[in-house]
Amino acid sequence: MSYDISLKNFLYRLADDHLILGHRNSEWTGLGPFLEEDLAFSNMAQDKLGQSLALFEILQSLGEQHPDTVAFTRKEEEYQCCQYVEYPIGEYDYSLIRHFLFDHAAYLRFEMLTQSRCEPLAKLAAKVKGEIKYHVMHANIWVDKLGNGNEESRHRLQTTINENFNLALGIFETTDEEQELINEKIFEGEEMLKEKWLAAIEPILAKATLKLPPRTQWDAAVGGRKGIHTVHLQPLLTEMQEVFAIDPKAEW
Repeated sequence: MSYDISLKNFLYRLADDHLILGHRNSEWTGLGPFLEEDLAFSNMAQDKLGQSLALFEILQSLGEQHPDTVAFTRKEEEYQCCQYVEYPIGEYDYSLIRHFLFDHAAYLRFEMLTQSRCEPLAKLAAKVKGEIKYHVMHANIWVDKLGNGNEESRHRLQTTINENFNLALGIFETTDEEQELINEKIFEGEEMLKEKWLAAIEPILAKATLKLPPRTQWDAAVGGRKGIHTVHLQPLLTEMQEVFAIDPKAEW
């Protein structure tokens, strides 16, 4: 596989993660447990959509179609997002833990990408990691507050971690192209990112009286990077693509 294709697929994976999770987080608009969290998730959703747009614009500069076209006209199997971002928002504990686990990974990924040999990606990463830093701070505050809150709040967060950690591990699903990305100094690899992620989140969870499941129970939910998705993605795509199908000139 050529270097250009490997780079494009890598960019699609990043863009699709942020596009889909951005739309999922936007579903909290008007539904947050209180006004500040309603606004927080709405703002984070807007940031993620902006980040996906910037990644699609890099893809366009590499010969791919217009960002709106690739965001809203591909078939389900052409999306390369991890499965974790596809799931409905659930209750607040679910979305908070997904926010915590995903955004820590995203921050560290873009921090690594500031050193990427792909100059447009490195420049974007320097900007994006500053935005995601505040997402991480928000997640950390609420994980700490609720983990150290009362028995119910701690139990709900711990149960969510236990039930969804394997989905989070799917963020780091590897592909056959990864070694080429490493060799070309585009990205240092998913395994290195995962180890940095674990080192970052475990002390924060411990401070919140929470913990990860035992390693013997780890079994990453994979397939998303290869276009194998859950039953939750297609209904979301249908909803996302509705306006574009009616008016392809609409701006997002």
